[in-house]
Order: sequence, then structure tokens, then C-alpha cells
Amino acid sequence: MSKSFIEQVHYIRIPVKDLERSAQWYRDVLGLQLVNLTEELAVIKVNEGPFLLILIPTEDETFAHFTINHEQEFSIGFTSPELSKFHQHLMGNRVKVDDIKEENGHAFFHFYDPDGNKFQAHW
Repeated sequence: MSKSFIEQVHYIRIPVKDLERSAQWYRDVLGLQLVNLTEELAVIKVNEGPFLLILIPTEDETFAHFTINHEQEFSIGFTSPELSKFHQHLMGNRVKVDDIKEENGHAFFHFYDPDGNKFQAHW
């Protein structure tokens, strides 16, 4: 097959325990646009692109990341041209955040939303 029928990734669903609190966190701490909030979901827009994060409430013990050899691995990576400032901003907002690391000229760190979902920010 030479051409894919898939044009782009439109959204990723993220499980959260408290939908309203999480929606406010993604808006206020990450600076993303809250497009819609209902009892069933919250729609978060990532800047001007077509990409959305959909927050889904659940009581289950589940996350948007996975494990390899019992170690948590992120599934969503965000880019940030001001990585150090973003890192400081998150720490100032009491977000669980790991130290900035650099490997082969690639700087990154991991952080967690209020529900324990693990993400990466890199540049």
C-alpha cells in the first residue's frame, strides 16, 4: 500500500479520577485550551493544531502510560522550546517532575498530572 488512509492523529484519551480538577490543571498549569467540559469528558486543545487530549473520568486504577520491566514509561511526549522554564513552572506549581536529563544532545524530563499519568517534555 503506497498511501495511508490515515491523515493524522486527532486525539488521545487520558484517564482521570476527577474530571473537573484535571481539566482545570491541564488548562491552568499546562496552559492548554479547555474546549469543552461535560460529565463524560473534557476536550483539551493543544495550541493551534488539530491535536486534542480527551480526559475521560474513571474509578479504575489505570494510566495513560505503560510499564516495561515494572518501570513506568510515558506514552505522550510534548515539545517545549523553553524546557528549563517549563520545568521551573511545573515545580512552582507543585507538579511531580523529574530532573532534566540530556542524552546525545536531546534534553528532556518526565512529569505527572494529578492522576499520576506520566508524560515527557523534550527539546
